[in-house]
Amino acid sequence: MRIYTHPACTRHDPGPGHAERPERLAAVTDALRDAFPALAWEEAPRATRGQLLRVHDDALLALVLDTPVDGPMPLDPDTVLGPGSAEAALRAAGAGIAAVDAVMHGEARRVFCAVRPPGHHATPSAAMGFCLFNNVAVAAAHACDKHGLSRVAVVDFDVHHGNGTQAIFDTDPRVMYLSSHQMPLYPDTGYANERGVGNIINAPLPPGCDSDGFRRIWREQLLPTLDSFRPQLLFISAGFDAHARDPLAQIELVTGDFEWITRELVAIARRHGDGRVVSMLEGGYDLTALGEASVAHVGALAE
Repeated sequence: MRIYTHPACTRHDPGPGHAERPERLAAVTDALRDAFPALAWEEAPRATRGQLLRVHDDALLALVLDTPVDGPMPLDPDTVLGPGSAEAALRAAGAGIAAVDAVMHGEARRVFCAVRPPGHHATPSAAMGFCLFNNVAVAAAHACDKHGLSRVAVVDFDVHHGNGTQAIFDTDPRVMYLSSHQMPLYPDTGYANERGVGNIINAPLPPGCDSDGFRRIWREQLLPTLDSFRPQLLFISAGFDAHARDPLAQIELVTGDFEWITRELVAIARRHGDGRVVSMLEGGYDLTALGEASVAHVGALAE
C-alpha cells in the first residue's frame, strides 16, 4: 500500500469561505499518518502536457498552466485559479500517473492519491465544479495507452456525478464508468439512461438515501456489472461527501459504508486485476467526516 501526495496540493487556494479549501487535504493526511504510521508515502510528480492531452484540450491546458495569476481568478462560480493552482493541478494529475506505473510494475498493489484539487467534474475542454484537470481520467488513459490495458474501470461514489469522467470516456469501450450519486444535485448529469457505448453505468440516489439504500444499489446493480466487466485495473474516484455530516448534499452514509464499498471493490480487483487499485481523492467537505472516511477507505485498501 502506497500513498502519493505533494505539499503543492495545499497551495491551491480558492479563497476565503470556499468549500474546497486547503484544510481538506491536511485533514486527510493527518488522519492517515496517525492511523497508519507504517504506510509508505511518496511525492507526486508533475504530469506532463502529453499525459494531460490524452483527455484534455490544449486550450484548457493553456488556461490552467499558462495564465498569469496574481490572486484568485474565478473560472466559473465554483472554480477558481490562483497563484498555486497550476502546480497543484500538475501534481494531482501526476499522482495518478505515478500510481498506475507503481501498480503495473508491481511496486505496490494498491495506491491512494491524497491530492487536490479534485478532478471528476473537469471535462475535455472545461475546468468546473472545483476541478481543474480530471485526475482519474488522466490516470485511466495512461493505463490504457501506456500499459496497453483494454478493460479499465472507474468507480465513483462521490455524492456528485463525475460528469467530466463520463464525458471523456463515453465513447471509449476500454473504460467502464460506474457512479452512484445524489440526484437532483450538481451538475445535473448522471441519469440512468446515459449509457455511452454501454460502458456508462449510473445509479442516481434520492436525497435522504441511507446506508441500506446505498448498499442495495451497489450490491444489486453496480458491483455485479463491474464484476462482469472483469477490470484489469480498478480506479476509484473516492469522494466522501455522501457522508451524513457533509454540508453540500443530503445522502446519509456513515463512515462504515466507505469501508464496506472499498472492501467490495478490492475483492473484485483481486478476482480480475491481481488486486490492483488506484484510488484518488475527490470530494468531502466536513473535515471530521473526511478524515474518518479516508482512514476507513485506506484501511480497507491496505488489507
